[in-house]
Amino acid sequence: MVALYSLMIYFFILTVFSQSIIIVVAYNLTASQSIIDGQTMISQGGTFELGFFSPSNTKNRYLGIWYKKIPVQTVVWVANRDLPLNDTSGVLKLGSTGNLVIVNQGESFFWSSSNSSVASAEPVLEFLESGNLVLRDMRSVDSGSYLWQSFDYPGDTLLPGMKLGWNFKTGMNRYLSSWENFDDPTRGSFTYGMDLTGYLESYIRNGSNKYYRSGSWNGLRFAGAPDLKPNPIFTYEVVHNADEIYYMYQLVNKSIILRLVLTQTSTEGHLQRFTWVERTNSWVFLVSIPRDRCDDYAICGAYSTCDATNVAVCQCLKGFKPKSPQDWTGTDWSEGCEREESVNCTKGEGFIKFTGLRPPETTGSWVNASMNLEECRVKCLNNCSCMAYANSDVRGGGNGCIMWFTDLIDIRQLNDAGQDIYIRMAASELDSKANSRMKERVIIIVCTSFAIGVIVFCLGSWYIWKKRSSKGMALSSS
Repeated sequence: MVALYSLMIYFFILTVFSQSIIIVVAYNLTASQSIIDGQTMISQGGTFELGFFSPSNTKNRYLGIWYKKIPVQTVVWVANRDLPLNDTSGVLKLGSTGNLVIVNQGESFFWSSSNSSVASAEPVLEFLESGNLVLRDMRSVDSGSYLWQSFDYPGDTLLPGMKLGWNFKTGMNRYLSSWENFDDPTRGSFTYGMDLTGYLESYIRNGSNKYYRSGSWNGLRFAGAPDLKPNPIFTYEVVHNADEIYYMYQLVNKSIILRLVLTQTSTEGHLQRFTWVERTNSWVFLVSIPRDRCDDYAICGAYSTCDATNVAVCQCLKGFKPKSPQDWTGTDWSEGCEREESVNCTKGEGFIKFTGLRPPETTGSWVNASMNLEECRVKCLNNCSCMAYANSDVRGGGNGCIMWFTDLIDIRQLNDAGQDIYIRMAASELDSKANSRMKERVIIIVCTSFAIGVIVFCLGSWYIWKKRSSKGMALSSS
């Protein structure tokens, strides 16, 4: 009986002990420690969890990070997304060179943070509450001296505090890449990141093809993203200096759970912002991009504007005509438009103001943040290659100068959130517009004069009628 009781106590202790190693409570890992499949690491404040997982419909094993307190497992980062394990023998540990590695029982490598630039005699892995997994020297806590961090290698998700963009010192490009599908973290076809060929623009790409363009940063928002505006949920910024260029957002209320995800379904890619609603235990998306046909990159070709409120969404800008009229009437607008009157840098050329537009693609543009609009106009006018100009920053009534030197493409009508663009026109077009304005003024003057005359006539007639009526009543009473 005593032996049986002792055996029961032994199995109870063994069970408790075995369960206790399921979760690694500590949020850091030293060279003498490791995480095996079945164990997890919790971030400093308990928001995120790190461990091995399998998506639905597969037995492949990945090391990933997900939200700890959300019942629906939502993975925000995957280490070995392109090389999964096929069993549960995975181990995460610090390798002999100080890098973070994933190996199996046979010590075969499945992933490594080999991009860490500086070796450390005392490396430690730390899981921050932001969801950032960082490798640092045990003697240093400065974020600028991290040996490696997961925030530099995003997957399909941009978390608050992550930078989307370029580090010019290291050449690192932080961009999002979609999953192949909902159940497969393998890199998909779509990417989203900041572009260096233009001025502060971001793109969704399908492979190497441009799929969506955000519009240039205008000091308030990306010019083609009217939904991006000051709000009580998160703040956002674009930083551009000699060292780096990036977009980043931060939560105003830290209790809110928010994520920006690049999703892929079949042949479509979407950039979606989700928030977690605890009352319904579900993710709710706040915005999804592209929003409509006019967000499709360059759908209308050059020198035309896209208006999603119209059935035929593409229209040539004033002073331009369809390059291929037959294709245009058949709703194939890809050839775009061409000038009705060519410009050849002759005397009398100038600019026509177009309002409420998402500015054209800025590839090959020129920017000067210190110039005003008039200085910008003069500089553009004196450069025969300059096709258009605008303020680069719309804050405070507008400042800065951006000039375009190539065909103007990917323009969209945004009446409530668009900008003013000044496009170069031939002298004859300006004369035509001036004559048109003169005719409009004449019509307004004539119509106004006629209306005033009618009103005066009516008032005079009423006054005469009233006077005669008064006299008639006086004669009747006498």
